[in-house]
Parts: sequence; C-alpha cells; structure tokens
Amino acid sequence: MTALDQPLVTRFEDGAAEGTGLATSSLSMPTMVVRFLEQLDPYDHHRVLEIGSGSGWTAALLSARVGAENVTTVEISPDLAARAAGRLKAAGFEARVIVGDGAHGWADGAPFDRVHVTCAVSRIPYAWIEQTRPGGVIVAPFSAGYGCGAILRLDVLEDGTAVGRFSGSADYMLLRSQRPAGGPARAWTRAVERDVRVRRTRLDPRSMPYGPVSLDLAIAAQVPDVVSRFYSDADGATLWVLDRADHHGPWASVDYGPGAPDHEVQQAGERSLWDETEAAYLQWLRWGRPDISRFGITVTPHEQKVWLDEPGNPL
Repeated sequence: MTALDQPLVTRFEDGAAEGTGLATSSLSMPTMVVRFLEQLDPYDHHRVLEIGSGSGWTAALLSARVGAENVTTVEISPDLAARAAGRLKAAGFEARVIVGDGAHGWADGAPFDRVHVTCAVSRIPYAWIEQTRPGGVIVAPFSAGYGCGAILRLDVLEDGTAVGRFSGSADYMLLRSQRPAGGPARAWTRAVERDVRVRRTRLDPRSMPYGPVSLDLAIAAQVPDVVSRFYSDADGATLWVLDRADHHGPWASVDYGPGAPDHEVQQAGERSLWDETEAAYLQWLRWGRPDISRFGITVTPHEQKVWLDEPGNPL
C-alpha cells in the first residue's frame, strides 16, 4: 500500500467538527474501490444504483464506464448530495443524485442491472433485491457485527432471492439505519452490573481478533446481534463482546495476561456471550479454518442465512 492508497475521512458525526466524534463518510482506499468495481463488473449501458454518494468519486467512475445517464446515486445527507452533484457536473458527469435513505434504494428508477454499495450492512435491505433485475448483481461490504466485514457479491435470481459468496476483508462505515450502539465498552458494564458471572478460560482471547476475516464472519454468523472491541498493550489485552442494540444488553470481557495458564472471563445479562463466542471459534477450528471464499449467504424476503460451502449447509 502506498502513501496515497489510504481512506480519507470526509465527515465526522454527520456534520460535527473535523476530528471529533464518529467518522461517518469517507473516500475509500483506491485499491478497495477497484476490488468492489471488479466484483460489480458492469457492462456497457448497464443501469447502476449506488448506495452512498459520499464525495461523488465512485459515481464518476461508474458514469465513465456505463454513461452518466445510467447512474443513480443515493445519499442520505442533503449537503453531501449537493456537493457530490456539483463535483459530478464539474467533471462532466451529470449522474442522477437522489437525497434519501439508501436502505430503501430508489424504486422509481428500477429495475437496475447493478447495485454498488459504499457503506457496510449487517442485513441486506430487501428493497435492493426487489429493485434489481434477475441476473443482476449487488456488491456490498457485509459486516454482521463481530470483527471485520467482508466483500459480498450477490446474484439476484428470478424467484426474488439472492445468493452470493464472500471474498476479502472490507472494513467500511455502516449504513446509518444499521449502526450499533456506540460508546466505550464500560458503558455496558455500568448498565448491566448485576449477575456478573466469572469463570476462567484456557483459550487465548487474542486468537480471535488476530485471526483471518473468515473467523470474524463465522463468529458473527453463529453469535448474532453483537459487536466486539479489542484493546491491547504491553501488559496484556482485553476482548469485549457486547450487545449490538444498546448498553442494557448482555456483555462479556476476557482479560489476557502474558504467561498466564488461563484468563478471567466476566459475563452479564441473559446471554453468556463469551461461551457463545468461544464455541463459535472452536467450531471454526473443527471446520478446518475455512477460507472466506468458502462462505456464502442467501437472502430471501424474510431472512438471510450465512452458509459454508453450499446453501444447504447454513451456519
């Protein structure tokens, strides 16, 4: 990676002063943009829906490929949309820029041949599948919760389902309507202080955050509705597994100490999140540490299921 091949944050906390709060919009790393567009593989004259205009850069790339009249890009932030539209026009690409919630797609322009998503999702909005013609392709960063996300390419079928496989890692900002609870991990412990259950584990908790993206996906699929945090320094490390929805949900922490034969686990709430996470990790080992390319997903109007090797083997 060169010095220029880096993401560039362009917005914090939906308009907060630069350098403060959560980063909410960015220019993606150029090599990642290329990987996603290669997966998208648009043909001449394809009609493309983009979710998340951001700066307008990828809409310009798509316009150069299929023609600006065939590109629709949706941005939830009115000022970002206006700036993107201005940049596109200045570059000679008057693609259609829509202000709206990308989770709803843009039904007025359907059907589309390709859907290019520039923000991570934990669940695929079914509107995107409804608005894509059979044989069409949806490419998105998929981040179910635990750990890092992955590149997902979905093919839309005639019966209204979509099926696809994962490839390399993709750590993107989440679609606004799917963002998890934020704040420091201690916010969960303060909210759920009672019934803290303590035990020991011989498993090194660093095995999980230091593992490949296929491990993150395997744990996320088997331990739903969580997020993870990992902190480390010269004196040790702590892995947190936290309820995705809010601070009042279950949580677990595991403290690693160098040279220790085992490590302390604390868990609270109605789920024992470390027990679930540890079991999911060991299951991934039993599967033979499968590569990310062996995992896929099927999305229907009612559910989405991650599978290993083939759709008949859901996790």
